[in-house]
Amino acid sequence: MTYDLNDEERELASMVRDFAEQVVAPQAYEADRTHTLNLDVVRQMGELGLFGLPFPEGHGGQGGDYFALGLAIEGIARVDQSLAITLEAGVSLGAMPVHRFGSEEQKAEYLPGLLAGSQLAGFGLTEPEAGSDAGATRTTARLDGDEWVIDGSKQFITNSGTAITRFVTVTAVTGENDGRKEISTIIVPNGTPGFTVEPAYDKVGWNASDTHPLTFQGARVPDSHLLGERGSGFKNFLSILDEGRIAIAALATGAAEGCLEAAVDYAQKRTVFGSALSTRQNAQFTLARMRARVHTARLAWHHAARLHDAGRPFAEAAAIAKLVSGEAAMDNARDATQIFGGNGFMNEYPVARHYRDSKILEIGEGTTEVQLLVIARALGLAG
Repeated sequence: MTYDLNDEERELASMVRDFAEQVVAPQAYEADRTHTLNLDVVRQMGELGLFGLPFPEGHGGQGGDYFALGLAIEGIARVDQSLAITLEAGVSLGAMPVHRFGSEEQKAEYLPGLLAGSQLAGFGLTEPEAGSDAGATRTTARLDGDEWVIDGSKQFITNSGTAITRFVTVTAVTGENDGRKEISTIIVPNGTPGFTVEPAYDKVGWNASDTHPLTFQGARVPDSHLLGERGSGFKNFLSILDEGRIAIAALATGAAEGCLEAAVDYAQKRTVFGSALSTRQNAQFTLARMRARVHTARLAWHHAARLHDAGRPFAEAAAIAKLVSGEAAMDNARDATQIFGGNGFMNEYPVARHYRDSKILEIGEGTTEVQLLVIARALGLAG
C-alpha cells in the first residue's frame, strides 16, 4: 500500500518497517511491563536519522519533510506506540518549536543534539486546569532584571524526565494586553533550581513513554531563554499543535494497521469448530472493516501532510486526519482484541497493548471534541 510514495519515501518506509520488526518489536512487551523507555532503541532511532527527518541539513537534519516524519512514526507505531510517541513528541513538541521560533543562537545550541536523538525535550503546555482551553494557563513568568522567574505547574508532559532530556519549553503568562493574558514560551533546562520533574505517572497505556508532572517554584532562567517574541506563545503553540496532529494521525494509522495485521494472522491460524477463524463470515466482515479504517486513516494523514509540505492551509485537514485515525486506532484495537478472544486480554500480545494505548489518541494533542470544533469552524459555523 504505497499510494503515491516516491522511491525515496518507499525506501524510508521499508527501512523503518524492518527496524521496527527487528529492533523495536522484540523489546516492546518487556518495556511496557516494566514501564521503561529503552534509550538504546531511542539512540538507534537517532542514528537512523529519524529525529532529524523534517529539519534542514544545516542544523543536523535530514532535509526531509513532515510527510517523511509521518512515514517513520507510522512504521514504529505498528509495533510499539510508546516509542512512536517518543519520536513524535521529540520532533513535534521538542525540536520543532526551537526550529520554528528560536533565534539562530538557540538553534545552534539545542538542535544538533535533538535532531541526532542523543537528547530529548518536552513541551510544557497542559496544566491541571488548562488542557484544551490552553488560554486558561496559570503558570507565570516575570522578569527580574535579566532573568525570568517562573512559578506554576504542568502535567502530562512527554519526554520531560529521561536521562537524556535537556530542557522543557514552557508556556507561561508574562503579562496582560487589553485585559487578555499575554502568553510566552520559555526554555527551561532540566536541572534548573526551582524546576522539579515529579515522579512519573502510572498510566493506562504508553507505559514505556516518559511522562511527568512538572513544578516550578521560583525557577530562574536568563532572559535569552525566551523562545520567539514575547506574547507570541499562544499563537505559536497553536501552530505547533496543528502540525503535531498530522504526526499523531500517522501514529494512530500505524496502530490501526498493527491491529489489523495481527488480527488477520491470528484469524488464519486459529481453528474454531474444525476450521480457521478466518473462514467465518463474521470474522471476515470484522477484518474487512478494520482494513477500510486503515485505508481511510492513511489517506487522511497523507493528504494533510502533503498540504502542509506544499505550504498550503492544512489545519482542517489535520483535524480530520486526527479525528479519523484516532477513532480507527481505537476501533481496530477493540475489534482485534475480540478476534483474539481471551488471548487479546493478555499483555504479552500486541493487540492488548494497542487496546490500552489507543485511547489516548482520542485525547492527546487535541481531543476528538476539539477536532470537531476545528472542522465546524472551517464550515463557517460560529459559536
